[in-house]
Amino acid sequence: MSVFKGKSVLVLGGSRGIGAAIARRFASEGARVTFTYSGSPDAAKLVAEETGAIAFQTDSSDRDAVIARVRDSGPLDVLVVNAGVAIFGDALEQDPDAVDRLFRINVQSPYHAAVEAARKMPQGGRIIVIGSVNGDRMPVPGMASYALSKSALQGMARGLARDFGPRGITINIVQPGPIDTDANPEDGPMKDLMHSFMAIKRHGRPEEVAGMVAWLAGPEAGFVTGAMHTIDGAFGA
Repeated sequence: MSVFKGKSVLVLGGSRGIGAAIARRFASEGARVTFTYSGSPDAAKLVAEETGAIAFQTDSSDRDAVIARVRDSGPLDVLVVNAGVAIFGDALEQDPDAVDRLFRINVQSPYHAAVEAARKMPQGGRIIVIGSVNGDRMPVPGMASYALSKSALQGMARGLARDFGPRGITINIVQPGPIDTDANPEDGPMKDLMHSFMAIKRHGRPEEVAGMVAWLAGPEAGFVTGAMHTIDGAFGA
C-alpha cells in the first residue's frame, strides 16, 4: 500500500502503544515518518529500526522543544500528537506541579504543535490529536485533571478548524476508550470495571486506533474537521 507515499509525517509520542502503531501504519503506507519519544529509548530504537523512521528525544512538557521539533521537521503533510500523561487520585491531594505538567503535555503541547505545523503545512494538510473518551465521560473518581485536559482538546480542534479551514487543513481529535497498551493492559486490575461499561467487552488494539488516524489523514477525509472521533467499544455510550 502506498496511500501516503512521499508524505512527511511527524508523530509526537511514537515509541510505544498507540503512537508506535501509528508510526508503523504510516511507514507501511509509504510515508516518511519522524517520531518523538521521551523516556523509552530502547522502544524508540526498535520502532525506528522496524519502520525506517527517524526518532528524536523530545520532552513534550517543554513548549519550546516541541515547537522546535515541529519547525525543524520542515513542511509536514500530517502531524499526529499522541504524547500524553495521566495522573490518578483525589484532586484534593494531587501535587499541583504534577497537574500543571499534565496540562503542559496534554493541552499546551498539542496546541503549540498544531499552530507551528500549520505555518508551513501545505494545502490539504492533516492534524490529528489523540484525546480520550474521558473528554466526554468520566465514570470513576480520581481523574478530574485528565478529563479536563482531554475536554480542552475538543475546543482546540473546533477553533483551529476555523482558523486553518481556508487552506484545506483539517484538525480532528481521536478519542480512544480502553486500549491494550503498557499503560492500560487488557489483563490489568481495572479490566472488569472498564468492560462493564462497554458493549464490546474487550480492550481495543493500538492498530485499530492507527486505522482511524490513517483514514482521517487520507484523501477520503478532506471534508472532516473540527470533529471528535470516538473509538471505545461503546464505553461512553
